[in-house]
Amino acid sequence: MPRTARRISRSGTYHVMFRGNELRDIFTDNEDRNRFLHLLEEKATEEEFTIYAYCLMPNHVHILLSGEHEALGKLIKRINTSFVYYFNKKYDRLGHLFHDRYKSQPVETEVYLLAAVRYIHNNPVKAGLAEKPYDYKWSSYRSYVDYRQDSKNCFDPLYILKMFSEDIEKGKKLFKVFSKENEADNFDFVDVAENEIKNDKEIKGEAAARKFIDHFLKTKNLKIEDLLWKDYEDIRNELIVELRERSNLSIRQLASILGIGRGIIQRQDRPGAKK
Repeated sequence: MPRTARRISRSGTYHVMFRGNELRDIFTDNEDRNRFLHLLEEKATEEEFTIYAYCLMPNHVHILLSGEHEALGKLIKRINTSFVYYFNKKYDRLGHLFHDRYKSQPVETEVYLLAAVRYIHNNPVKAGLAEKPYDYKWSSYRSYVDYRQDSKNCFDPLYILKMFSEDIEKGKKLFKVFSKENEADNFDFVDVAENEIKNDKEIKGEAAARKFIDHFLKTKNLKIEDLLWKDYEDIRNELIVELRERSNLSIRQLASILGIGRGIIQRQDRPGAKK
């Protein structure tokens, strides 16, 4: 079946999203995230793209950018190829890291552009990774609210802030208010993809996860508080791996249910972790 041609944006602006192969995480630590952002800035500058917003989620990435349509595929390929080379070398692995083609949506109006910025920055909040957009380090939100006139960064938010006010300090305040408003715009192209990530799992929701945990611990003749003991570390890690692979819960949700730190759960996602 032939692939559908990508729609061309008359404004030159696109909302791009791509995700990990087999719905797996594509970042395991902050070094990975920093490397990806470095590549995004480097390649976008070389291909003459402007980045309006980005967000690095555990298993997918959002980027809102503007540039030549013919160069968009080349830009994404250059970023992904360089990151996969780094990732595979670091973790001594082979094979694909990203799933199939990236998804892109033309952004034709200022209303849709602003809504896309808000949607991207609120992604970690919706996923339970942060209470507020500012709490999440791996998006461009802080570049907006902490913007200074002398900022020198590829992810320059000035264009968006000036849509709120020519007075930048006032624009920053209005931007923060706007970011808290309920989203009414339709983002079907990413919602479908993100729902695939969430709904592909057999254990859906906290209630189902608690039931699975109870059954798992019963077969081991343990209680949930026993997971805090070092003697049961291997069993705890086995349970974490099962939940990460089979449930649609975030790290934050699993940490809350299991009563353990998020760092313990994150370590089980790293290549070479004891399982």
